Amino acid sequence: MARLSVKKLWVYCFCFSALLFFLIVTLQVLVELGQFEKKKPHHSDLRGNKHEVDQLNLFKKNNLLNGIERLSDPGHQYPILVWWSPLTGEDSRLAGCGKNTCFFTIDKTYYDHPMTEGFLFYGTDFNIESLPFPRKASHHWALFHEESPKNNYKLFHEPSITLFNHTATFSSHSHMPLTTQYLESVEVLKSHTYLVPLSKKNSRRQNLAPLVYVQSDCDPPSDRDSYVRELMKYIEVDSYGECLHNRDLPPPLKNPSAMDDRHFYGILAQYKFILSFENAVCDDYITEKFWRPLKLGVVPVYYGSPSIAKWLPSNKSVVLVNTFASPQDLAEYIKDLDQNDKKYEAYLEWKWTGEISNQMLLTTMKERSWGVQDISQDNYIDAFECMVCNRVWENTNRKKQGLVPRLWQAQANHLSCPAPKAFSLSHGPTRWSSVREVWKPSFEQSKKEAHALRQLAERNANFTVEEFWKLVFKD
Repeated sequence: MARLSVKKLWVYCFCFSALLFFLIVTLQVLVELGQFEKKKPHHSDLRGNKHEVDQLNLFKKNNLLNGIERLSDPGHQYPILVWWSPLTGEDSRLAGCGKNTCFFTIDKTYYDHPMTEGFLFYGTDFNIESLPFPRKASHHWALFHEESPKNNYKLFHEPSITLFNHTATFSSHSHMPLTTQYLESVEVLKSHTYLVPLSKKNSRRQNLAPLVYVQSDCDPPSDRDSYVRELMKYIEVDSYGECLHNRDLPPPLKNPSAMDDRHFYGILAQYKFILSFENAVCDDYITEKFWRPLKLGVVPVYYGSPSIAKWLPSNKSVVLVNTFASPQDLAEYIKDLDQNDKKYEAYLEWKWTGEISNQMLLTTMKERSWGVQDISQDNYIDAFECMVCNRVWENTNRKKQGLVPRLWQAQANHLSCPAPKAFSLSHGPTRWSSVREVWKPSFEQSKKEAHALRQLAERNANFTVEEFWKLVFKD
């Protein structure tokens, strides 16, 4: 009995000691967070912002145990990376990136936290009205931008893109290329799920045009509608979208959210050719407009990325608009393929056999560090975050070893597009052109905006919107 009482007493003492340690560490965490909350952010846009204070309180509530873990192990610290222009809407989280861990947050009050190592920007929402200046020499700036240049032209010029240390863009030259962001896998390319035999396509030609066009973003920088409008003079085109509309989809498929519906895919798969025109012409800017026809077993008639030849599944799989002198010449070629089964089938031989001869495409897909609609892999946003996190940790470790930190720097070709150019169509009166009237002037002004942003960034101090626009229009 005495031995049992001693054991009970020992257990009670141990539990009391553990509880006391827990309370002491908890108090330390509250003190640390309280001291940080009292600190006044340097960035003028954050002062008196109730939303930011609410976010901080939420962070304290949700991450108290993480704070206890950090204080109980002083040698284990997590760098903070702030999404300055948020992409996911996720408030705050600890993320493991291999052997490294970083804390990601959209809470801008962490701007001057001593553990803040960098800022992440989503290009479409990159806004000069609020930037994290002054910028410390150790602060990493990272840009994620997979969208068309028309969403934020100012970033597509050397003075602005080179402000960033790390990039994930559609360019194959960026630190984390997103060129294949619309391609789930090689297996999807090879799939026969929607493939319609040529005999059925020929029989359905009685009610369908040889070409189909589906666009509702009209008059973009690529000037695609002007070309297709001219092409329609020489060959029949079924146009289901709002642009050059001449044919209706079934009511359930009229919503833009139905563009990935299997019934919509079934309609497109019946056609022989799909007009696949990007909204902008930039190297490696390749969207679902290119990959979708290939997945469905339809021949793309493609206009867009000048580097598209690098991404073809086989040398004879796509009709390239740029190889024809005029829309009329293209129309004659499509008519010939439409009437000659052997010539048409040559464009789908790779699909029927499942043989992709493009080794660069196969290697890119195999080595890609992220997946699309694949729960077994990180998505490209997580992969981008981890790329930055691991690079931050690499420099932290180099400093501990007495080595010079690595300097990563974006280059001009990480995000670059030429000026928008209208098609030279010789027939008919001169029409209003979105390129001439809207996109070309926007592009020229964006160059001035990029230079103004660079000049203000090199001052390394907060600036006003008025200062920015004054520099843009100073001439």
